[in-house]
Amino acid sequence: MTELTYPDIEAAGARIAGRVRPVTVAPAGEDGLFFALEFMQHTGTFKARGAQNFIQAHLAEGTFPEAGVTIASGGNAGLACAWAARAAGVPATVFLPTTAPSVKVERLRSYGARVELVGSEFAEAAAACQEFVDSSGALASHAYDHPLIAAGAGTLMTEILVQVPDLDTAVVSVGGGGLFAGVATAATHHGVRTVAVEPENCRALSAAIEAGEPVDVTVDSVAADSLGARRATSLALEAARSDLVTSVLVSDDVIVEARQRLWDEHRLAVEHAAATALAGVRGADDGNSTGGYVPAAGEKVCVVLCGANTSLGDL
Repeated sequence: MTELTYPDIEAAGARIAGRVRPVTVAPAGEDGLFFALEFMQHTGTFKARGAQNFIQAHLAEGTFPEAGVTIASGGNAGLACAWAARAAGVPATVFLPTTAPSVKVERLRSYGARVELVGSEFAEAAAACQEFVDSSGALASHAYDHPLIAAGAGTLMTEILVQVPDLDTAVVSVGGGGLFAGVATAATHHGVRTVAVEPENCRALSAAIEAGEPVDVTVDSVAADSLGARRATSLALEAARSDLVTSVLVSDDVIVEARQRLWDEHRLAVEHAAATALAGVRGADDGNSTGGYVPAAGEKVCVVLCGANTSLGDL
């Protein structure tokens, strides 16, 4: 499947209703600017939406194996998968490299997940996860590259539009493109623009747009822990082909500045991936030398603050 449709997102919304926290949309204190506070979601990121949709869809279809669900991810996707599996009463096995921080391992275990530590690099853990799928028949999930995951993420846009029905533009940060694909598909359906923001050195989506197909990119950014996908998904590239999508790149310095501003001015502690979205919006008098989207006068813009799994020591 290389295209996500709005009915996919509507179906996801029905599946996860009552299982995730509806997003809060708050005025940012600047004319026409809103924040979608999705970092208040279960497990601290939007990933909970896709994980719930993925598991609930397979349960409803009767295709959930006894071996449960598995994923190779020590980050937000792994946490969301483990949490959603516990809520559904099904087993979850999460593969991580032996170098994974103990705090992540313990948090995964607190959700009832079986944690397998394999190898010193993520690629080794991912390979072990695939071997587990092959030998056990477990259901393989993914951090972002699956239509059910992307459709779950897209429910966020539907909820935003309920609260700001005359919204002009949604702004999201992009890693592999699961959140972007879902949000852009829903936004385009409603005639709303989507601004896709990436760090200059984590630009999987913009590179795919330039090449006309997903391509590997180098990953080097302060936001790489969440946005460090080496390749964007086909779903994201297809969503980006809309005339209502704008792709922008921002520097790490601007990302760090935006994250600090969210804390200093709004007391919002978010991860660098969330701050990347705000970094992509420039005021009319800020100039545009570092990239970014400059809203027109009177334009209503909602910045998605997608996660808050971050260290507070540098705020």
